[in-house]
Order: sequence, then structure tokens, then C-alpha cells
Amino acid sequence: MTTHRVPNRLANEKSPYLLQHAHNPVDWYPWGDEAFTKAQSANKPVFLSIGYSTCHWCHVMERESFEDQEVADLLNQHFISIKVDREERPDIDALYMSVCQALTGSGGWPLTVLLTPEKKPFYAGTYFPKRRMLGRMGLMDLLEQIQAKWGQDGEAFSKLGDDLLTELQANERKQRQGDGQHNDEPGEELLHEAFRLYQSQFDEQYGGFGNAPKFPSPHNLSFLLAYSQAYNVPQALQMVETTLTSMYRGGMYDHVGFGFARYSTDREWLVPHFEKMLYDNALLAYVYLEAFQITGKPLYAEIAESVFTYVRRDMTSPEGAFYSAEDADSEGEEGKFYVFSREEIEEALGLEDMHSYCHVYGITPEGNFERKNIPNLLQGLPEDMAERLGMNPLGLRTRIEEWREKLFAYRKIRIPPAKDDKVLTAWNGLMIAALAKGAKALQKPEYAQAAGGAADFIWEKLRREDGRLLARYRDGEAAFPGYVDDYAFMIWGLTELYEATGNVTYLERALVLKDGLVTLFPDAEQGGFFFTGVDGESLPLRSKELYDGAMPSGNSVAAMILPRLAAMTQDVALKGVAERTAIAVGAAATAYPAGYSMYLKALLGFMGGGKEWVLAGKREDSALHSMLAQVQQAYMPDAALLIKWEGDEQLVELLPHLADKPALGGAATAYVCRDFACREPLTSLEAVKELLAAQAKGRDE
Repeated sequence: MTTHRVPNRLANEKSPYLLQHAHNPVDWYPWGDEAFTKAQSANKPVFLSIGYSTCHWCHVMERESFEDQEVADLLNQHFISIKVDREERPDIDALYMSVCQALTGSGGWPLTVLLTPEKKPFYAGTYFPKRRMLGRMGLMDLLEQIQAKWGQDGEAFSKLGDDLLTELQANERKQRQGDGQHNDEPGEELLHEAFRLYQSQFDEQYGGFGNAPKFPSPHNLSFLLAYSQAYNVPQALQMVETTLTSMYRGGMYDHVGFGFARYSTDREWLVPHFEKMLYDNALLAYVYLEAFQITGKPLYAEIAESVFTYVRRDMTSPEGAFYSAEDADSEGEEGKFYVFSREEIEEALGLEDMHSYCHVYGITPEGNFERKNIPNLLQGLPEDMAERLGMNPLGLRTRIEEWREKLFAYRKIRIPPAKDDKVLTAWNGLMIAALAKGAKALQKPEYAQAAGGAADFIWEKLRREDGRLLARYRDGEAAFPGYVDDYAFMIWGLTELYEATGNVTYLERALVLKDGLVTLFPDAEQGGFFFTGVDGESLPLRSKELYDGAMPSGNSVAAMILPRLAAMTQDVALKGVAERTAIAVGAAATAYPAGYSMYLKALLGFMGGGKEWVLAGKREDSALHSMLAQVQQAYMPDAALLIKWEGDEQLVELLPHLADKPALGGAATAYVCRDFACREPLTSLEAVKELLAAQAKGRDE
């Protein structure tokens, strides 16, 4: 292997991932016309490599192959090589990942694809070692075979690409149409079937679904919470609580610096894949808050708040936007930053405290991860262990926080993992939603302030002059027309933020983005939304993401949030768009409903009707604020909240129907409506509390 320091074309890019490869000896191109024009004129196949900056196996493949002169010589002579950051271009990633899944039955990153100069895929895989190893095809072996066959019959690859794209189109049509056995509109049976599937996959001992590796999939839990309330199913709630507690107790949760890693490599949630993603932490914080709203258990609120502490401390730019991710690796080793030997614990805490800490957090001389230790609470929560340590629970909690602060300071001296400091609009939308949810559920306005800082940054820095939302900001540059996720997730975040603050500006912005969503992305034939806008780059296929993966799909979030906006605005046409979206996703969900959990949560909301609370009164009226606090803290996943401050002309201008919802006699007043029909207004805090309690038990009709 040689170290190559002459920069290639990627040196001019903004993506941290592309910049990681800017000094490879491979003659990389960024995705664009220049690369494909060169491939056509030189009649060379395209070698496409897709990954992201915090991807462990992307780093491994770079070290083994892309920094290797022999590999570079072969690529440079016989291929046009293109690097893509999947987080900047999820449209490209989604297209070619579907190729990989069709060809191999699985996918992942790094994603390796061979294309014709016309962008037609003819081969795909994930990680390749340099040479064949343990039955796995080597990159050099693959490239040498492709090179030889391309010279003999390049047209055969073009035909293979055409056939693959035809198959993908057929698969996508099939996915949209579902299993063909459910021709009616989606309804309750889909919800019950999903619950049965989750039951069958549930790990009774450690929580979560299926075997290792285990992903948090917080939207699965969010659906189960809503389902447990809607149908009074205690088992669904118990599944969520077991999972939330187990994830926290394991090493997937950072017990020293807070925040969650991306997933667990084992059944017990002990050994994580150590990278931390903004979207995971946003969605997890949100569902922990929902669990707190339902159960009132302080632990869930504390975990959500610790996530916010981590994000505000480590993942927030000076301008208030949120960074994307932190790497799993530091100094070339996965997890090195996060693990401790027993001796290091003693060095940080002293001998006596070391013994107590090791007892609580499962630290052993032999280690639980590559001869080091991942702190965890698998032995039991601290309150369960206090008696064994001869301490009262409150005293132990105080000591634990002292230990944590010392270990955090000790760990901070280490070389930290790389941070991907680009700002992604969609992922910021999720964290804005989570923080705004925290402001409501916990009555802590500082979380709304943090969410507002990010929302203002997106609005000011990630929109073109014509108002078009953009997807990525880094180093002073905003780029890439926003995708459906950018619009749907930001609408969600802004709506939550409006409900947390009563600041009508956020609602106005949500409605502006709603107009963009329904104008730029609609599937006029089948309902729902395409992933890219009508003004996006033309790829061989225009994909439509329906499945809820590591993140919920933009279509599922749209199905959840558009009915809320329709209730707020009394917009019957928007309600129709939302219903068409729900029907479109529902058709696909019939094949495997457990894969569409965020959509199922939206479907529960549809079946409950468009619920709306309007609180009217003077801004300085403490009675109004007491009512507002009760409503904000209540678990009502399918209800919209409007706050009508007396004299707020901006809100009435935006929503004229609120003109006939005054503060009766100048006193704080609550209007509760469903499907555009309202019940008698409430003017006392007790009446509001009683109705909220009845709604929580399904007796509000």
C-alpha cells in the first residue's frame, strides 16, 4: 500500500465522506455529467462506490483497496470511478441499493455498483476485500473479470442493465399494489395483523424484535404505544417498555456521554455498532417521551433529556443546526473512544469508587468487548443494586453522576471519533420534532428554543431564493434540491414546534412546505409522493419510498402529519390528499404490515378522526397556560393543537375559521373538535383535565 497525497477531484467537494477519499490514488469523480460524458467518450464502464463518512466498512474498504496503488491503477485505466455520499444523494443510493437487493437479496454500505455510461446497473454488491477471501469475491478479481468481458461484449452489459431496470420497475409496481388480496381501503385488520407480527418476533427477555443484530426501530415502538392506547392492549405497552428499558441498560446507550449508537450487534443490546446518528437519537428521544406521557415513569423522561444533552453539547453547530453523525472508529479502531479497562476506571475514579462503579456497570478484568469494557446496566438498574452496595438509592444516584462526570472528563482527553458536520434538512426536521415534543411533554421551553434555532437555520440557509428547500448544508454551501423526506420531516418538526410555542411563524412555514410537498412530489396516478421532485435529476427510475426502514419513509410521515395540518386549516382538499397517501401506502403495507409502522400509526390517527384542540385566551393569563400545559403533556398522537392568543391577527389571517373561537368572557377557553365539528367549549382547568383523562381511556365520545 502506498500513501498518495496528490488530491483528486473530490478535494473540491463539501461532503466529509467524499473529502475522506480526496487523497486516494483512485481518480475519483463526484457524481455528475463530467464523469458520465467521460465514460461515454472513452467507452468505459462506471465503478460507483456509495457510502457515508461514519461507515466502518467503508473505512475498511478504503484502507484495503482505494488507498492501494494496484487497485487504483486498474480502476484508473479501465473504469470511470465515482464516489457518492448516500446522505447527500439518497435518491442515487435508493435506486442502486434496490439493484443490489434484487441481485443479492441483501444490501448495505459500502455499496459497490457497476454501471454502463448510460447509468444502467449490471452488477452490485457491498464490501469487497482486495482479493478473494474466505469465499468472498475480491475487488481485483471482480474488476479484472468485468474489464475482460467489457472489451469482448459491452452491449451484453447494456442489455443486462435494461433487464434489471425493467425488473425493478415491475417490483416497484408490485410493491405499490400490495399482495393483491386486500382491495379495500386499509383498516383495523391491518393494524391487528401488524401487532400479531410484532408479537411473533418479540424477544420476551431483552425486548426488541428478531435476533441479532438488533436495531432500535423507534417507530415500531411508537406505533405499539398508539395501538396499546387505542385498543387497550397492555401487552403492546409492555413490549415497548421492555425494549426501551433494555436498550437503555445495554451498551448501545452511552452511559458516560449519553446518546444511542446505531444498533446492537448482539441480542442483549450490549455491544453496539458504535456510530451515533442524529436520526436515531431524534426518533428514540421522541418515543421515550411518548412512553413517559403514557406511563408517567421518570426514567423515560430522563433518558430523553440525556439524549438532548448529548445533541446540544456535541451535535449542534454554532449557528444552531444539528450535525449528522459521529463515527464508530477512532484511531482506526471501532469503539476505541468508548471502552475502558478496569485499570482506566481506577485511574479515573480511584480504587474505592472503581470497585463500586465496576459492580454497577459490569466492568470486569477480562472485559466484555475485545478485552476492554463497555459500561452497561445489564445486571440491573441502579435502584435495584443500591441495597447490595449498602447505599440508599438517592445516594447511589448522586455517586453515579459524580462517577459519570469524572469518566466523561477522562474520556474527553482521548482522540474522539470523527464528526460528520454536514447539516441535513430531513434529519434536522426529526430532531426539531423531538425537541419540540420534549418542550411540550416536559414543559421545558429550552428545548423549544434549541429546536427553533435549527428551524430558523434551515429556513434561512437551506432554501433557494425561489423558496425551494435544499437537502444539505456544509461549509457555507447549501446544495441538492430537497427530497420528499426533507419536506415531510421538516413539516412535522415545524408543526410540533408551533404546538410547543404558539409562534404562528412556524405554522406558516409548515404550510409553505406543505404546498411544496403536494406540488413537487405527487404521484398523480396512484397517490402518495415520489422521492424526488419534478425538478430533480432524471435517473433511470424515479423511486417512491413507502417502507419504513431505519428512518420512516417520507410517505408515512406525510400520512401522519397532513391530516393534522388539514384539521388545523379546515382544508378539505388537503384531507383528501392525506387520505390518498394513506391508501397508497396501505396497499403496499398489506404484504408485510410490520414494515410500515409509522404509516400504521398514521392509520390509527385517520381512524380516530381529525382531532383538534383550540386554546384561546390572553397571552399573560395563567389559567390559559395551565390549560395549555395539560394539553401539551397529554399523549394525543393524532390530535392537532392550535393556540389562539388574544389579538393574534397573524393567526386568524392564516386560519380564518378561528375567528369564531373567542376566549369566552375574556377567560381561557378550550374548543375540542373532531372531523370539523366541535363540542361545547370548556372554560375550566378541571373540565380540560377530565376530558383528557376520558380521551386517554377511549371514553371521550
